[in-house]
Amino acid sequence: MVNLPRFRRRGLLLSLLATTATLSACQRGSRSEQPSGQDPATQTRSSVLLINGAGATFPAPLYLRWFADYRQVDPQLEVNFQPVGSAAGIRQFIDTTVDFAASDVAMTDAEIAEVARGVVMIPMTAGSIAVGYNLPGIPSGLKLSRSVLVDIFRGRITAWRDPQILALNPDLDLPDLPIEVCHRSDGSGTTDTFTRHLAAIDPTWESEIGVGMSLEWPVGIGVKGNEGMSAQMLLSEGVIGYVESVYARDLDLSVAALENRSGQFILPTPTSSALALQEIELPENLRAFIPDPAGTEAYPIVTYTWILAYRQYPDPDMAAALREVLSWALTHGQTLAEELGYLPLSETVVARSLEAVQLIQS
Repeated sequence: MVNLPRFRRRGLLLSLLATTATLSACQRGSRSEQPSGQDPATQTRSSVLLINGAGATFPAPLYLRWFADYRQVDPQLEVNFQPVGSAAGIRQFIDTTVDFAASDVAMTDAEIAEVARGVVMIPMTAGSIAVGYNLPGIPSGLKLSRSVLVDIFRGRITAWRDPQILALNPDLDLPDLPIEVCHRSDGSGTTDTFTRHLAAIDPTWESEIGVGMSLEWPVGIGVKGNEGMSAQMLLSEGVIGYVESVYARDLDLSVAALENRSGQFILPTPTSSALALQEIELPENLRAFIPDPAGTEAYPIVTYTWILAYRQYPDPDMAAALREVLSWALTHGQTLAEELGYLPLSETVVARSLEAVQLIQS
């Protein structure tokens, strides 16, 4: 398969910056592979079947591309996905106003109990959360220790030339600018992953500020979506925020080298993020997190991201089609995930996710 050119990846992300509520997954298509073992329902369908989903912005560039490319496999299936944030996606899924949802945080037992049709949680891909910033003349690689990272997002360090930041970066000519903290205002799985890490490295964070998809931040301005966070960092000098690494990479945002548990300062590369992901052991329900990986070369903030499907669908065609498109994404689509900057799933995780897909029935 031909690699997706960088300018096309950037174009998709810029389109996400422009609009997040009306994006359709039928924008592009380039693949023609046919999945093996196609369900009879998808072979005999004579009219276009529409499947609607909503949720996480973290994997949105990948999901939009997957669902668009799948039109070449099954022209009679259209999968629309609206990147509205993990919390909104879960809420719509519980309310049964969508056919599936996407979240960077697996549903809780209490949330699952609200869904009479049952829930299947399927890890589809993974990625890292970058801490990005906009500082004139300062490229990626600004070192932020664990204590400095927490103190910035708590509002205790308020200037880029703070002695603690200068001591970590003696070779950088940091500008005399105030720090403008940016955080998500919507219910966000990216926020959940980021604040889990802050709580893991600072014992007081969880008790005094909190962990979750939305919370009351002690400082900063709120924006919606990874695309909103990216736009804020592109437009405003002095900003620091957290964003899925694909957005940072393809929009050329500067990102910090974060201190990991071993005391090493690590950039969010595919290699360093994959090392962290290897430490996650998925339980039977496929719900697991790693807020502070131990590996010497591991980047410290990574997460899986899940598709949430119902166990029972009233329409057999929809159940069959959803099984097929998700199975295709977990097999053929993993190569595309890597090209777009996400972390491809291991063979073991792919096998377990494919088993979960088969739980989708009518």
